Amino acid sequence: MGEVKSTVRIKKYPARQAMGEAAAVAVAGQIGQLLQQQEVVSVIFAAAPSQNEFLEALLLQEIDWTRINAFHMDEYVGLPADAPQGFGNFLKDRLFSRKPFRSVYYLDGNAPDLDAECDRYAQLVKENLPDIVCLGIGENGHLAFNDPPVADFEDSKTVKVVTLDSICRQQQVNDGCFELLAAVPATALTLTIPALMKGTSLYCIVPSAAKAQAVYNTFYKALSPLYPSTILRTHRNAFVFLDEESARLLDDELLQPKE
Repeated sequence: MGEVKSTVRIKKYPARQAMGEAAAVAVAGQIGQLLQQQEVVSVIFAAAPSQNEFLEALLLQEIDWTRINAFHMDEYVGLPADAPQGFGNFLKDRLFSRKPFRSVYYLDGNAPDLDAECDRYAQLVKENLPDIVCLGIGENGHLAFNDPPVADFEDSKTVKVVTLDSICRQQQVNDGCFELLAAVPATALTLTIPALMKGTSLYCIVPSAAKAQAVYNTFYKALSPLYPSTILRTHRNAFVFLDEESARLLDDELLQPKE
């Protein structure tokens, strides 16, 4: 394989649990360092089954949650307000309701004016610039809901309305979030690629064999919105946590040994 130019630090772990625990320790450590220098830390979280082990382990870390502002990075349009598939509800159940956050900011996929909702959330993000972004990579290489047809590395917006592509929607079925493809909403709100990349530190948690090709593309394909996750290679402080299955297509020299 050809040379891969990237500043991303990639670590592989033998199983999902070890991967999630390592990511949680790393994020908690970075939060602790930042809280020695500033009063408040802002964190953006992804909502997906791929994040479960990480979120469970993060709950066990010693963190002053009262000084943390929390955001989520995307939300479906049109789901019932209490739908468990809603990303705000997903994170509320697993994290936001279980710790005393300073603030939690939710995207409303049922807002009567979606463009206005995007503007509202964008303003909140701009007022609380992300210190840390905890994210995953989709089977189609998406970051948040920036699927290949709508991903824009130079996007002028912070939050936008997007149409989800078929691979993304099928992933929601594969993950067990929906029983049928027809039940997966076709539209969503998402933070854009530039908004995510403004995070001072990125922690990307990507387990499972279903993500192996997307992980490979991230590091071996040309930098392109056709492979949205390739943009991670341009970030100066990005960390990717993999398990054996998601890392199976990578050359060993690309990986850092586990701690």
